[in-house]
Amino acid sequence: MKILTLPHLIGAFTTLIIIMFIGLYSGKKVKSTSDFLSGGHSAGSMLVAGTIIGTLVGGSSTIGTAQLAYTFGLSAWWFTIGAGLGCLILGLLFTKPMRRSGCNTIQQMITLEYGPKSGIITSVLASFGILLNIVAQILAANALLTSMFGLSNIEGAVVSIVIMSCYVIFGGVLSTGILGSIKLILIYISVFFCSVAALKLVGGFNEFYSSLEHSQYFNIFSRGIGVDAGAGFSVILGVLSTQTYVQAILSGKSDEAARKGALVSSFLIPPIGIGGILIGMYMKINFPSIESSQAFPLFIINNVPPLLGGVILATLLLALVGTGSGMALGFGTIITNDIYKKYINKNASDKEELIVTRSVILISLIVSAILTLGNNKSTILSWGFMSMGLRATVLLVPMIGALFFKGRIEKSFSVLSSFLGFISFLFWELFVNNYVDSLVIGIIFSTVTAAIGMLYNKKRIY
Repeated sequence: MKILTLPHLIGAFTTLIIIMFIGLYSGKKVKSTSDFLSGGHSAGSMLVAGTIIGTLVGGSSTIGTAQLAYTFGLSAWWFTIGAGLGCLILGLLFTKPMRRSGCNTIQQMITLEYGPKSGIITSVLASFGILLNIVAQILAANALLTSMFGLSNIEGAVVSIVIMSCYVIFGGVLSTGILGSIKLILIYISVFFCSVAALKLVGGFNEFYSSLEHSQYFNIFSRGIGVDAGAGFSVILGVLSTQTYVQAILSGKSDEAARKGALVSSFLIPPIGIGGILIGMYMKINFPSIESSQAFPLFIINNVPPLLGGVILATLLLALVGTGSGMALGFGTIITNDIYKKYINKNASDKEELIVTRSVILISLIVSAILTLGNNKSTILSWGFMSMGLRATVLLVPMIGALFFKGRIEKSFSVLSSFLGFISFLFWELFVNNYVDSLVIGIIFSTVTAAIGMLYNKKRIY
């Protein structure tokens, strides 16, 4: 295995410094909470796409996909497939109803329909799912920084928090959108170059096929239909019920700009997974004994020209930093809008609100870093799938009811649907976790509860 050279470091640090400078500079344009949380509702379609992709394409889509492909092959594609389909549905079905709701968060949509109790309960429960996704990004960062610099897990977590803070705390949605667009270009260049390099080095696709066990590495359901299809379903529903992606839709200057941004994202995200899969497979063939989480960074260090390799390594770090910071932005928005402003300081000034949001973002990053301790051997994508599923079981059914079935579900049943979805998901994940994905169980409990609430409300009216 090669080690980092001076050209690696020059390429990596130059890229990181430029990106961090842009993040800090974009913060100067933030004059109000509206600018921070929604970019002043002035984003064009590419900036909307940049915000979505800048958060969705992170450690799970790159390092995590290569890690899973190292062990299971093609089934690692489900995260980016699900992300693309989720963006497609978000753009086609949810953009107009969300924007017409006049709300800044999913919890506000739910509160407007079902009352304050539903908002506070869903805020607390959904926050767990957001933190899990930040954990996934910090785990990916640890794998990357260990490969690059030999940092300990604690040192890697500290570095990740510092970069994530610069990425989002100063510029909010504006920062994540601008940097997300830049990151998209860098990721596509990186993934394309590495994919071509992997194919060339191994001798073409036929060599991949002849060197790896077919039923495991070339079966998109190699972990079982229930597990893999459930994982893709988790991501689809998770995209629809994640504050960060809703925030991107709300930041659009028009319904059309928001819709196009979501559709562009749906088209651009799935191909990124293919690159991670090819890299993971190549490393399995040539380096079968390495730590699977280091497949992507070690491929770059060993097979890419040093200066370009440094740029790509920095791009991978930006990918996971963008996702982690975007999740933290969504977390900060929820806590500030749905808890602080309603129950702690109803008369908070715009400046106070901005300070609280930034403080909550920093706290969420620190807490997530603490949660990574002792979990560095776990699969990065498992955290990503669990995060998406947990958020969906809490928020999706009440949100759909608030947007499409106004006045038809009895309020107490809406709250109960979130709670039972959350509890059943966790119970299945922790104590059963067999061939049926935990999300399916959670959504069934949540949907049935809401359906009973609809029947109860109809009976009460008549």
